[in-house]
Amino acid sequence: MYQMKYPNPTDDVHGIKAAGSKKKTIVLWREVVMAYAAPAIMAGIGGLVTADRNLQIGALTTIGGASALMALMIGLLLRSRVSHIRWVIGAPHLVVVGVFALAGSTFGLYAAWMTSGLLEIMIPSNHLAWVDRVWIDFPLSGFIASTIVTWRWRLAVTTNFSSKRRRKK
Repeated sequence: MYQMKYPNPTDDVHGIKAAGSKKKTIVLWREVVMAYAAPAIMAGIGGLVTADRNLQIGALTTIGGASALMALMIGLLLRSRVSHIRWVIGAPHLVVVGVFALAGSTFGLYAAWMTSGLLEIMIPSNHLAWVDRVWIDFPLSGFIASTIVTWRWRLAVTTNFSSKRRRKK
């Protein structure tokens, strides 16, 4: 007898799911570029609005530079070691971001202390105007860059983790 062959309607659904569940990852160079550009642009606009020349210069140097450096360091840390630590994956999203934000601002404060101390030793008689800015710029840049990079990394990790868990079921 003749049998009609009907297409299986679930074939297309599985193809769509497979195409949409590609692994989302963080691209480090994009994070570093955005960590430099976003605060530098915002601080530069603030410097233009308030006509503060030091803020305009700081936007391109200490604010943007510290943010980019912190994003690079946090990104490398998250890619290499931290992703294997259980509490980073299992803890609530805000707790992980808060811990890294606190660590980023603490590191920024330490970097400001080291920078101002080393410059005072190297150039004792010359008082540079931008050295006073590092006490605000470095911790704030560390806080913002750590928060954003950790937030985006955690979203990518939990998305990948939950999609793996769904496929196992």
